[in-house]
Amino acid sequence: MKPQEKIAEMEAFMSKAQYNKHTEHGFGVMKAQIARLREKLEKESRKKGGGHGFAVKKTGDATVILIGFPSVGKSTLLNKLTNAKSEVAAYAFTTLTVIPGLLEYNKAKIQILDVPGIISGAAAGRGRGTEVLAMVRNCDLVLFVIDALNPEQFDALKKELFDVNVRVNQNPPDVKIAKKERGGLSITSTVRLTKITKETIAGILRELRINNADVVLRSDVDIDQFIDAIEGNRKYVPGVVVVSKIDLVNQEQQSHIEKTIRPDLLVSAQTGLNMEELKEEIFTRLKFMRIYLKEVNKKADLDEPMIVREGTVVRDICNRIHRDFVKKFRFCRVWGKSAKFPGQQFVLLDKQLQDGDILEIHVQ
Repeated sequence: MKPQEKIAEMEAFMSKAQYNKHTEHGFGVMKAQIARLREKLEKESRKKGGGHGFAVKKTGDATVILIGFPSVGKSTLLNKLTNAKSEVAAYAFTTLTVIPGLLEYNKAKIQILDVPGIISGAAAGRGRGTEVLAMVRNCDLVLFVIDALNPEQFDALKKELFDVNVRVNQNPPDVKIAKKERGGLSITSTVRLTKITKETIAGILRELRINNADVVLRSDVDIDQFIDAIEGNRKYVPGVVVVSKIDLVNQEQQSHIEKTIRPDLLVSAQTGLNMEELKEEIFTRLKFMRIYLKEVNKKADLDEPMIVREGTVVRDICNRIHRDFVKKFRFCRVWGKSAKFPGQQFVLLDKQLQDGDILEIHVQ
């Protein structure tokens, strides 16, 4: 039996079986087996040169990818949000390549990519799924586009992304695994584990051929999250869930959609409903910050901020300005939320900045 067939067989079995404390161990071992088979498939795909995605040059301050099934309105949405001209038609598979557009909002330049619609089995290579899903790993935000007439598409899309090791709106699990030569498995936890037992953890580790290791868990993980921690090759990316064509359903259908998939926004690209709200949601989820630069003895440029992401430090700004600024850095002065008083001096390149800060850099 081929690896993909084995995976499908085990997933079908788990979908029918009842998950509880008695079956947890079996589920854990089976999911570990699936992870091992997927790793094997991924290696084979790399050898064949598959899964590299489309060639698109990244521009702007961040890149957003539109993910959805064919004919859900991605192209119309892109045209409404940006200056792109993506072909629109009332039949599936209109988009056969990647159409980039640029959304300019709150001084940020956000690249938005319209890619071919994916289909069930995309992660296994159906359609152009492998190439499309490979692009997700290089993007900063996933924008799910769900047809209001087919809300069940959301679960299918989440599964396709999960199968290519993309985790949307999740944080990496706080799990440390230190392999060792001998001594067996040592499993400790600083939190109460409510979703997985230490016996299941040990079973998963052995299934993945880890027989000697010190494991420390600092978050209450489930089976999937623990396997993610072992594999270590997951992509964690924020996501926005949008239901398109909402003008085509009645109030009862709309209420059902809101209860079942809990979208971030209900939109209609045709009527323009919630387009501005969508731009704001994209900007917010990307966690942008605006940093205003100031030259020594001059006023700050408050018209053109540098757009950066949350967590940016002074070193990052220096690298953006000129590659020699880090080497020649002496100190900086900061006005704003991250300073105790206006113009506070800092000598550390790792000083973290906050939205709206004014930064003055002094170099040799």
